[in-house]
This record gives sequence, C-alpha cells and structure tokens, in this order.
Amino acid sequence: MSIDWQAFWLTIELAVLVSALLLCIGLPLAYWIAFSRWRWKFFVEAAVALPIVLPPTVLGFYLLVALGSQSPLGRWWQSLTGHPLAFSFAGLVIGSIIYSLPFAVQPFAASFSSIDRKLLAASATLGVSPLRSFIRVIIPLSRAGIVTGAALAFAHTMGEFGVVLMIGGNIPGVTRTVSISIYDQTQASNYAAANAMALLLLIFSFAVLMIVYGLNRRTLNSGLWTTGAVK
Repeated sequence: MSIDWQAFWLTIELAVLVSALLLCIGLPLAYWIAFSRWRWKFFVEAAVALPIVLPPTVLGFYLLVALGSQSPLGRWWQSLTGHPLAFSFAGLVIGSIIYSLPFAVQPFAASFSSIDRKLLAASATLGVSPLRSFIRVIIPLSRAGIVTGAALAFAHTMGEFGVVLMIGGNIPGVTRTVSISIYDQTQASNYAAANAMALLLLIFSFAVLMIVYGLNRRTLNSGLWTTGAVK
C-alpha cells in the first residue's frame, strides 16, 4: 500500500493558491452582490452560481477551449511563456478558481447581507470611507462566512476531478492531483493504493471541516459574549 505524496502535495499547493486568490476575487464580488441595487444583478449571481449545477465535463470542455492553444488567451500565454496554458499548473489554477468560485462567493455574500445596514449608515455619517468601513466593520462582522467560504473553496478544490482532468490531464508533478491519482489506481485495480489515497483525503477533509466549525462556533460565542457584555 503506497500513497502518491507528489499528487497530495500538488493538490495542497493548488487548493491553498486557489483559496487565496478566491479571497482576493470573491470578497469584492460578494460585496457588490450583497450591496448593489442594480436591477439586473441576478445575471451576475446566476453566472457565479453556474458551476454548481453545470456538469464538470461541460465546464471543463469550455475551459479547455478557452485556454487551448487556438484561443486568444492560449496563444498569448504561449507566446509569453513558451508553453501552452492548457495542461499546465497555471491552467489548473484558472479552471479551479472558476469551478470553486460559487463555493466562496455565496457564503461571503450571505454573510455580508446579514449585516445591519444601520451600522454602515452610522459609519458613513462619521465620515468613514467605504473601503475603511469594509475593512473595519464588514470584515470583522463576517468572519464566520469568510472562514466558511475559504474552507469550502479549499475543500472543493482538493476533491475536484472532472474539470481538473479535462483541462490539466494527468501529468505527474504538474497536473496529477489526488482525485486523479485515486482514479488511476482504481483503473489499474490497485485498490489498496486507491484506498490509502482516498482515506488520506477523507481524513484531511474531515479535519478541515472540524477546524471550520470550531472557528465558527468560537466566533459565534465571542459575538454572544460581546452582545451580553454590551447589554
């Protein structure tokens, strides 16, 4: 029984990078979704949520077309770096960001929407800029939702298969993730190795969820304690 540690650490690297980038992309997008009054914003919300209902092979196919050497983006990347964007780690990151986007943005937006608008109005009355209000008011009050969104994006990236296989292929040390390694071992009837990898992923994912629920409970208890102290 052996574990493909190369695939495991590559998956960790991918999940950490994707989660960090989704924080940078998802927080402003979730803020806009939560507070925008544009009547047609449901188009944006639907586009963000699309990867949840779209089959991974369909999303993976269109991402492969968009990142392939025949696309403008693919040609530009190849002229810049000398290698194709599809079937590379960079392509894997782009695909994973799009695929995991709703798992980060939706908890962020739900948490932002639950904030009492009177607090933001009071902040604006005191002359605080929207950016400062976002950092000093919205972010602290939305910690639970932000932690949940980041953790969901991390865990979802760890376990994704269809999109990764479509746009990354199965290149050892470059695009072979844990899920693809498990699939390979199963196809080869090496069930002991597949079980070892699957068990490792199961334990790791369970640990991530325990940490998230623990942090959220701590945040909730801290908020209840603060409210009680104020009263």
